[in-house]
Amino acid sequence: MARMKTGTQTSSTAVLDPPNGERERVFDAYRRWGYLEADLDPLGFIRSVPHSDLPTEGEFAQEARRVYCGTVGAEFMHITDPARRRWIQERLEGTQPAVDQQRALELLIRAELFEQVLQQRYLGNKRFSLEGVTALIPLMDEILDAAGQQGAGELVMGMSHRGRLNVIVHVAKRAPEEVFAGFEDVDPRSVLGSGDVKYHMGATGEYVTRSGAKVHIHLVSNPSHLEAVDPVTIGRTRAKHDRVGEVGRKKYLPLLVHGDAAFAGQGIVAETLNFADLPGYTVGGTIHIIANNLIGFTTVPRESHSSRFSAQLARRQSIPIFHVNGEDVDAVIRVGRIALDYRYAFGTDVVVDLMGYRRHGHSEVDDPTITQPLLYKAIKEHPPLWEIYAEDIGVEDAQTQVQAIRAEFEAEQKRASSLTKKPTLRDLPSYWDQYIGGRYKPEYEVETGLAAEALHEIAEPLTTYPADFHIHPKVKKLLEQRAEMGTGKRVVDYGMAEAMAFGSLVKAGVPVRLSGQDSRRGTFNQRHSVLLDIENEQEYMPLQHISADQARCEIYNSTLSEAGVLGFEYGYSRDYPEALVLWEAQFGDFANVAQAVIDQFISAGEDKWKLLSGVVLLLPHGYEGQGPEHSSARIERFLQLAARDNFQICQPSNAAQYFHLLRRQALRKWRKPLIVFTPKSMLRHPDASSPIEDFAHPHFLNVLPDTEVSHATRVLLCTGKIGHELRDERKKRKDDSTAIVFLEQMYPFPEEELSKELERHASARDIVWVQEEPANMGAMPYVLPRLRHLAGERHVLSVKRSASASPSTGSAKAHEMEQKTLLSLAFST
Repeated sequence: MARMKTGTQTSSTAVLDPPNGERERVFDAYRRWGYLEADLDPLGFIRSVPHSDLPTEGEFAQEARRVYCGTVGAEFMHITDPARRRWIQERLEGTQPAVDQQRALELLIRAELFEQVLQQRYLGNKRFSLEGVTALIPLMDEILDAAGQQGAGELVMGMSHRGRLNVIVHVAKRAPEEVFAGFEDVDPRSVLGSGDVKYHMGATGEYVTRSGAKVHIHLVSNPSHLEAVDPVTIGRTRAKHDRVGEVGRKKYLPLLVHGDAAFAGQGIVAETLNFADLPGYTVGGTIHIIANNLIGFTTVPRESHSSRFSAQLARRQSIPIFHVNGEDVDAVIRVGRIALDYRYAFGTDVVVDLMGYRRHGHSEVDDPTITQPLLYKAIKEHPPLWEIYAEDIGVEDAQTQVQAIRAEFEAEQKRASSLTKKPTLRDLPSYWDQYIGGRYKPEYEVETGLAAEALHEIAEPLTTYPADFHIHPKVKKLLEQRAEMGTGKRVVDYGMAEAMAFGSLVKAGVPVRLSGQDSRRGTFNQRHSVLLDIENEQEYMPLQHISADQARCEIYNSTLSEAGVLGFEYGYSRDYPEALVLWEAQFGDFANVAQAVIDQFISAGEDKWKLLSGVVLLLPHGYEGQGPEHSSARIERFLQLAARDNFQICQPSNAAQYFHLLRRQALRKWRKPLIVFTPKSMLRHPDASSPIEDFAHPHFLNVLPDTEVSHATRVLLCTGKIGHELRDERKKRKDDSTAIVFLEQMYPFPEEELSKELERHASARDIVWVQEEPANMGAMPYVLPRLRHLAGERHVLSVKRSASASPSTGSAKAHEMEQKTLLSLAFST
C-alpha cells in the first residue's frame, strides 16, 4: 500500500515565516486537525477522516500535508503553553535527523525471529507475541539512546504481557536462553506452590546505547491485570528519585507500554496520568507507549473506545500525543527521539501511539479468523516488517543476516533445554541486602519502647511552631493538649501516639511517607500533621523539624483514587525499604476499589516474584451506625488472602499499641506488608488512650491480656472497638468473672501468646469470640477453627450479627439495638 511518509524535505526555517501570512493560516489548520487525515493503519482498515477546515489546494497545503498527514499524526494544539506547542512545531516541521537504518533493520529481524523461534519450538504455548508492532524495539532503542545522552542512568519500565518476552531479551538484554528456559519449565520444584508465568516476570539488565552510554533496565513484575503496573512503576520511580534528590528526575526515566484497549478502558490509566504534576507523585514526566494492535482480544476499536483513538484519553492532560504508523520505521524512530527530548525539556508526560496490528490470536492459541475474518486474511498475506523495511532501504542480502540470527536463537534454545536450574531474570538493588522475607521467626523482633525523657524530646517540636506563625485557635488548643500528653500530664490518644512514632523514627534516620485522601488533617480530624497560618496559608510541618539531622517525613493528601494511589505506595515501598511507607483509606471499605493491587501485588508479590514490601495499609474500621459503606474494612478478605506469612493483619486497641506497631514495622528487618484496622470513634476516646508509661513497654503485644480479672469463668476474645464496649458493659454489670482479651494481631496467628493467656484463665469453661461484623464477615471464620484447636475440652462459642449480604444496617437506631444485643449475648450466651 502506497503511503505518504512523514517528510524530511521541509526547511527548518519554515516556522519563522510571518505569523499572520497565508502559510501560517494553512499550517495552523493542519497543526490542529492534520492527525485526522494521517496515514496511520499499516493494513488500511482504519481510514482517515476528512476535516472541512483543512485546505487541500495550493503549495502551503501540500507542504503542511507532508508534515501532518503522513505517517505521523500529532495532537498537540490542546497544550496550553505556547512555548511547548512551538517546540513541537519546530521539531515536526524542521529538517528531520538521519536514522541508523542498518541498526533498525537488525533490531526488527531479531524481534521477529525471536517470536518465530518461540512459535516453532513451543507450539501451543502462550507467549503474547510482539509481531505486528515489532517497531517497538527500534523505538525503545532510540529512546534509550536519547536518554543516555540526557544523562539517564536507569529506565524504570512497566508493561503488560504483549511483547514482554521480546522486551526482556532485546531491551533488558537478558540472554535468550533464560527466556526459553521458562518454556522448558526447568526445575518445577523450584517454584512449587509459588512463582508466576514467564510473561509476568520482571527483569533487569544493562543496555548499551549507540553512543556507548550504559542505561540500567528495570522491567517491573506485573500480573495479568494489564495496567495495574502503571502506578506501581511510577511509585518505584519516585522512590528512586527521592533516594538521590533532585538529580533523580534526570537519572531515572519511567516508561510505560500500554495496550490500546486497556489504555482507553481501564480507569487506573487515568489515575496514573493524573499523578503527573502533583507534588507528592510527580516523576518529572513519563514516556507512554501504546503498543496499538487496533484490537483488544476479540474486540475492535469501535467497540472499545468512544474517541477516534484510544490514546485520546491523554488529552485531559496538557501533553502531546504522537500517533505513528508502525510500519514507517524511520518515522517511529524520529518520534521516539522527539518524545524523549520533550520529556527532558519540559518535565511532563508524552504519549507515543505506535499503531500496528496483531499477527496471531490474543494468545497464539486462539483462532482470530472467527471474529475478524477479513482482517486476518489481510494479516496472513502481509509480510513481516523486516522484509518491508529491508526493501524500503534497499538491502538485498538480508537473508544472510536472517539465517545468522536464527541460528543464534536456535543455539540458545538448545542450551535452555539442557538447563537444570531456573534462571533468575533480575538482580535486586543493594538496599535490599539487609531485609528478610519468608516465614516469621521470633529472633526478628526488636524493642520498640522509648523512655519518657525521649518521648518528651520528641513531643516538644511536635507541639510548637514559629513565634510569628498565626495558628488556628482550635489547632492551638489541640497542640496544647498534645504537649501535656508528651509530658505525661494527660493520656495519649491515637493522633499523638502516631505523631510520636513518626517523630521517633525520623529522628532515628528512618524516612516516613504517608498518603491518602485528606490524610494531612485526617478524615476524623485526628492528625493535623501540617499546620496552616490562618493569615497567609503558609504551611508548617512539625514532623520536619524534629532534629537537625533527621530523615525526611512527607505526608500528602492524595488524589481521589484508591487503586492508583495504593499501587504507587506499594511501588514506592519496593524501592525504599528503609522507609515507613503508609497508605490510608478514607474509610476502610474504600480499599475495595484497590482490590486488584491488594490481591496481585501486596498479598502475592513475594510468593509470585520473591519481591518483598513493607507497605502499611491504614484502614478505618468499626461499627458506629454510619451505614454499610462506612463500617467494615472487610477484615475477612485480608484473612482469606493470608498464607505463608505473606503479610501481617493487626488491629491495635489502644494508642500505645499503635505506637509500638508502627515502630516495629519500621525497625525490624522482616519486611512484610502490614494491614492495620484503625479506629474512628475511639481515636480520642479515653478508654483507648494510653498513659505515657505504656510507651516504654518493650514490644507490641500480639495478644493484650486482661489484668483486671484473675479467676474468670468465661473469656471473651475480641479485636478492636467492641472490646472497649465489652469492658464498659462488664463494669456496668459489676462482673468480676469474665475476662476480656484483645487479639491485636490476627495474622500471623499468635498461637503461643494466646495459648498462654488462655492458660492464665484455666478455670474458664467458656471461650467466646465476640465481633461486631455479621457471621459471614469479620475474623470469625478464620479465628474459630484455631480457637477450638487451642481450647481443648472447653466450649468455644461466638457472638456476632446474623449473616448478611451487606456489612451493616443503614439505620443508626437499628445499629444501636443490634449493638446492645451483642453486648448482652456476650455475657449471657
